[in-house]
Amino acid sequence: MKLPPKKPNCVPSCQQHSWTLMAGFFRFCSLHRLQQCRRYLLGLLSFLLLIVLACNGATIFCLPEPFPAKIPLGPASFLPENVAGISKDWQSASTKQSATLMYSVKEENSSPISQKSHKVVVFPRKRRRKHRMAFKMLQSGFQPVLFSTRVKDFFTANSCGIRFFMTWISSFKSFGERELFAVQSLFKSHPNGCLVIISSSMDSKGGMNVLKPFSDNGFPVIAISPDYDFLFKSTLAESWLHRLRRGEVDPGGVSLGQNLSNLLRLALLYKFGGAYIDTDVIILKSFTNLRNAIGAQTVDLVTGNWTRLNNAVMVFDKGHPILLKFIEEFARTFNGNKWGYNGPYLLSRVVQNLKGSDRYDVNILKPMAFYPLDWSRIRSLFQGPKNEAHSKWLRGKLNHIRSQSYAVHLWNRKSKKIEIEEGSIIAKIISDCCVFCNSLASGFASRKQGV
Repeated sequence: MKLPPKKPNCVPSCQQHSWTLMAGFFRFCSLHRLQQCRRYLLGLLSFLLLIVLACNGATIFCLPEPFPAKIPLGPASFLPENVAGISKDWQSASTKQSATLMYSVKEENSSPISQKSHKVVVFPRKRRRKHRMAFKMLQSGFQPVLFSTRVKDFFTANSCGIRFFMTWISSFKSFGERELFAVQSLFKSHPNGCLVIISSSMDSKGGMNVLKPFSDNGFPVIAISPDYDFLFKSTLAESWLHRLRRGEVDPGGVSLGQNLSNLLRLALLYKFGGAYIDTDVIILKSFTNLRNAIGAQTVDLVTGNWTRLNNAVMVFDKGHPILLKFIEEFARTFNGNKWGYNGPYLLSRVVQNLKGSDRYDVNILKPMAFYPLDWSRIRSLFQGPKNEAHSKWLRGKLNHIRSQSYAVHLWNRKSKKIEIEEGSIIAKIISDCCVFCNSLASGFASRKQGV
């Protein structure tokens, strides 16, 4: 009897197939988990690397906080040393001055320069990059050789009638036609004058080439790199400089080079005496009759008293005591975040608090002396006549400037891009004050025809 065929036994094969599927699934899971682990590991390593970099960055950009942490506001408590030499007509109207202009730090019995702070302030990386060149120049190893000898020998060799100083914090390539014309006007009005430009960039082969037209024609001008240690020695600026180098002074958001220029001009006049002018100042007449003079920038229209002084032009005897007061105020109240606080406003604060003293012989000149037009109206000097009435006004203003002003501040920050129009006041002044008139570079500014 023939038995029916047996059905195939599928259990073993099904079990085998199931185990195969499960093995494949576990392999897949293992690979997937391995990839996940690898991603997690890479992420962890990246995070640890970022932490290390952040720590290193904090080490670089963390510096001790400048003194003091909180500065009390109030009038500077200088001793009652009133400035008798300041004309009563030009003393400041203190009752009408804004607090932001005239407030100052009280001078304590113990100098805050000696106070130490252990707090740490983090300077933003962007701010640190902004001041990198200035910090490089301030390093103790950066010591220009024989600064004082070079300056004294230069003055002695040239028998200078008046000593002039400028500062330049940009590249020598930026010392352009407008700055060169300021130098021309200086020598046009002072044939026996001497000029020292305090600048690291100009004290170079490139800088010498820029000034070569003057030296080739016998005009005594020289560029010398600053020696901060020499210039600030035996003043409170010396301690301030040391603290700045150690990172204990916040340079702030304003250019450190600009603030160093504010301090340098005071130290130069204190050490050597003479006249300081900005590189955007055109000199119209001799400074021979000026002595210990500062120009007022603005006045109160009601009282006629000055409301703000400016440090773009200053004339002082060597060692004048008010210069030392200016330097002390700079070191005690330095604020790198307010434009002008360590410059024009500083002069205003100190003179305001010294008025009436017999010890300080200071002449405060009217705005017409150096600032015949404020920065907000400087454009009118560059405009040519639009009609007959405007032409008459231009002639009157030009004659007034020629008769009343020693110099004209061009407010470069506002006027450097303004075109000089034919028939403008500036065009006339250029013609009056040039030394190399036939070869006056057209690059001083663009020109266009007036109406």
